[in-house]
Amino acid sequence: MLSKVNSCGLLGIEGYVISVETDISNGIPAFEIVGLGDTAVKEAKERVRAAIRNSGLEFPVKKITINLAPADLRKEGSALDLPIAIGILAAAGNTFNSANKISDGNCFGNFAGDYMFAGELSLNGEVKPIKGVLSMAMCARQKGIKNLVIPDGNKDEAAVVKGINVLPVKNIIDIIRHLTGEKRIEKYSIDVEKIFEENTCYDLDFCEVRGQDNVKRALEIAAAGAHSCLMVGPPGAGKTMIARRLPSILPPLTFEEALEVTRIHSIAGNLPAGTPLIKTRPFRSPHHTISAVSLTGGGRYPKPGEISMAHYGVLFLDEIAEFDRKTLEALRQPLEDGRITISRLHGTITYPARTTLILACNPCPCGNASDPTKICTCTPRQIREYFSKISGPLLDRIDMFIDVAPVKYEELEATRAVEKSGDIRERVVKARNIQLKRYKGFQIYSNSQLQPAMIERFCKLNEECRALLRKAFDKLGLTARSYNRVLKVARTIADLEEKENIELNHLAEALQYRIKYGTIQQLTK
Repeated sequence: MLSKVNSCGLLGIEGYVISVETDISNGIPAFEIVGLGDTAVKEAKERVRAAIRNSGLEFPVKKITINLAPADLRKEGSALDLPIAIGILAAAGNTFNSANKISDGNCFGNFAGDYMFAGELSLNGEVKPIKGVLSMAMCARQKGIKNLVIPDGNKDEAAVVKGINVLPVKNIIDIIRHLTGEKRIEKYSIDVEKIFEENTCYDLDFCEVRGQDNVKRALEIAAAGAHSCLMVGPPGAGKTMIARRLPSILPPLTFEEALEVTRIHSIAGNLPAGTPLIKTRPFRSPHHTISAVSLTGGGRYPKPGEISMAHYGVLFLDEIAEFDRKTLEALRQPLEDGRITISRLHGTITYPARTTLILACNPCPCGNASDPTKICTCTPRQIREYFSKISGPLLDRIDMFIDVAPVKYEELEATRAVEKSGDIRERVVKARNIQLKRYKGFQIYSNSQLQPAMIERFCKLNEECRALLRKAFDKLGLTARSYNRVLKVARTIADLEEKENIELNHLAEALQYRIKYGTIQQLTK
């Protein structure tokens, strides 16, 4: 007998319907799964057989063939355990009764169009949580599938999606009782609006940072325009401390952004238990020993990397000169495009990667080159080698360069009030709202996304500004790309002051953030 059961696979962060076709026929007992499944899918045979038997059900001793359609797409993971088990029981033409026995009668296999199943099976028949349930729920809604049967541990995540019936289960018996009508599973729902509107508090605040007013100002500009920046300063100056507080001044996530961020973390298996929706901007700070694959994503079966995990948030790379050069070069394309495309033998996958990149490094190997109270012991050659891992093309893609000086004792002991993150965030949100209104219909949301044709339209300069920029272009050795980035930063500074046009002081401040670029560029040669 033949049965068909809907399940779901993942391609990047998108879900697609998998039709689990089961054929049971007479012949030499066998159990085969075809349809380009990975090792975890192949091993489902043993998990399914044990789960059915240990649930008090009879496993058919016949020739069983499972086909996972479409057969030309690679399937991976353990989420297909549950639909395979349901498909076998449906194809056997049996139903479950209250005595925990299989009896001939009404088949519960006539539900292929109304149900989607996903879940990993334990050997005792329990249904265990899986990755990527949010994307599966969105796929089910898009395809018009009414009911989604998922593990009880994933119910909060799936319930975020409206328009489908989320049916959480703990074991196979619960599913069979529901399908035969003996004991229906109640639809699970949560108040998504209430959860999303709950206050999101950050543990870190800018008021904890003493001094460094120039750095705070620079990061406010970076937050307002989603600009990337590089901080250079001696150890202990506060580079890491300030960078970790950047998410606290970024605008709150919209519901659509929160959904996309949650999908990425769910697929990567990093979604915290009991967290149906990520409501705060992600902050990722990988160690400098990270590989290019871990940073950008990939592997034999591509998974999202750190840059995608930081989507709509902050990716902070500390001690940038210690990173492998090839690893850093992998950032060039996603910085420009806001996405990362990974091509492998089994297909090409694109992950979103629109993040605010913050880099930090010391001015030299010993770290004392810019510290007026300490002596630098590094030779010019050592300093050049130290910065040689940062290529010119990568530097050219950085919007702002910030000098971070050591904090003076007087600043640490000062009792004056320090501005809180909430106050800074209000200015950032106003600037972002100006940008959203200006770029409505252009499919961009911040100044950092401006394309050259848009720069000519939205970053117009008067003659006085043009004269200053012309002089700076020659003196600082700007390229066409860095020229555009200066204008983008100037546009953001003007937005923070709620000015319609870029004025001389806005352009002058933006150029200050390129002065350090010339020095570092010389050291990378």
